[in-house]
Amino acid sequence: MAEKNVTGAVPENVDGKVINAESDRKLSDIKSAEALYALAKQRLLNVNNWNNLASNLLASFQLTDQNGAPVTGQVLKGNYFKIDIPGPGSVAGEGFDWVLVEEVETFESTDLQSIAIRVRPSANPTSDKQDIAHFYTDDSTSTFTVTREMQKVTAGVYDRNIKVNTDSGQSVDLVRNALVGSVGRLVFSKVQWKVLTDALVGD
Repeated sequence: MAEKNVTGAVPENVDGKVINAESDRKLSDIKSAEALYALAKQRLLNVNNWNNLASNLLASFQLTDQNGAPVTGQVLKGNYFKIDIPGPGSVAGEGFDWVLVEEVETFESTDLQSIAIRVRPSANPTSDKQDIAHFYTDDSTSTFTVTREMQKVTAGVYDRNIKVNTDSGQSVDLVRNALVGSVGRLVFSKVQWKVLTDALVGD
């Protein structure tokens, strides 16, 4: 599957696993496709509502500021995702996994529109410790996109350079990351993302 990388936000895969999830809809005319794109874009930017939008998501997502305090509204570069997944949480993340929003990019033309949000595993912004509070390393990225090509609208999530985080200073996290990271490649980063992409372009 070739990713929809219209904005250039999806990085090259240098070292690690590649995981793609996509859902698309072809509309009867351009006007309908533009309307769906606008709706899907709004849904994508409203991270705090992802769990209401896609009720079968295994993890829950909370948008926070640079200090880890909850924020409302649309996602912005510099925000964090505070992620709660089933099972034991990260010690470094005080029970959560954390990613930093490092890019929010858009592209607009007559026949082609796209938006992308790229996140990267990060340290816990509520702590002074610098351990990556996620089951993947900070070489890994996830890029969430919505793209309209003429009458077709596609939602995609593209994980690149995926590697299990074995560098945590917490021995408990080393075991936890190995377990969750292995499952994550099969479930959280594939099944879960397909649930989300289906919802983004759904009715």
